[in-house]
Amino acid sequence: MSGFSKHPSAVVETENIGEGTRVWAFVHILPGAKIGADCNLCDQVFIENDVSVGDRVTVKSGVQLWDGVTLEDDVFVGPNATFTNDPFPRSKQYPESFSRIIVRKGASIGANATILPGVTVGQYAMVGAGSVVTKDVPPYAIVVGNPARIAGYVTAEKRGAKEFHHDAAQGTPAELNVKGAKVYALPILADLRGSLSFAEYEGNLPFIPKRYFLVFDVPSREIRGEHAHRECHQFLVCVKGNCSVVVDDGTNRAEILLNNPGVGLHIPPMIWATEYKYSPDAVLLALASDMYRADDYIRDYEEFLKEVNRK
Repeated sequence: MSGFSKHPSAVVETENIGEGTRVWAFVHILPGAKIGADCNLCDQVFIENDVSVGDRVTVKSGVQLWDGVTLEDDVFVGPNATFTNDPFPRSKQYPESFSRIIVRKGASIGANATILPGVTVGQYAMVGAGSVVTKDVPPYAIVVGNPARIAGYVTAEKRGAKEFHHDAAQGTPAELNVKGAKVYALPILADLRGSLSFAEYEGNLPFIPKRYFLVFDVPSREIRGEHAHRECHQFLVCVKGNCSVVVDDGTNRAEILLNNPGVGLHIPPMIWATEYKYSPDAVLLALASDMYRADDYIRDYEEFLKEVNRK
């Protein structure tokens, strides 16, 4: 019990509490809770038994961490944020086990936000104040509203399709801050009969496709993608409407607005990609360098980071 500080009014029943942690007034921590080092637990925080709190976590005043909550290292929880662990609560009726909530490393939960049972908040994500989170939050995503929807991505360099068109039209693809990802200008011919865009395999495209697919009729607030490929290249063109694509190499992120059929985005292997903000009329064309293989997909961001770091 040595190595941390507590206010005289605090009740600390656990022996699993790390060095340098500060426990302020009227905090109550039950015996089974595990609290890491260098945490800051502000006034009137309550922590139940089946709770795990990592290192350097800040929990502001008026927060209750109920059974089933895990906060990984460097998480911030704003004042009066609410974590729920029972999707169908009844008085004096208890489930066999409570639903888990996991807040990954470095994520922030805004003041008065509500996190529903079974949700995982991805690493370094940002949940806006007052938001109601009903679904998993992708890593680095910024979510707001009720129900919470993705409004953007943390640290993502935002780029519009139009700004790439001139430079790429000279024959040199525009590079992003994400390793290997590039934006290509595709020829557009327009006259009184309409417009035509095309690409030649050995002239305008970075690879020869073996497969294509179209994404359309996507509800504008939903997201797609959220995976990386181990070997397959992809080339994306929004042939109608617009959508945004976030590419992530494990260190840097960029968000590209595709709103012009004359602009294509090359996503090489081992780049995490997410498409979102679809307009109601959006049609996204995806060209792939290989046939579909389930084992080529990485669908878990933590696994993606492990594989990136092994290379």
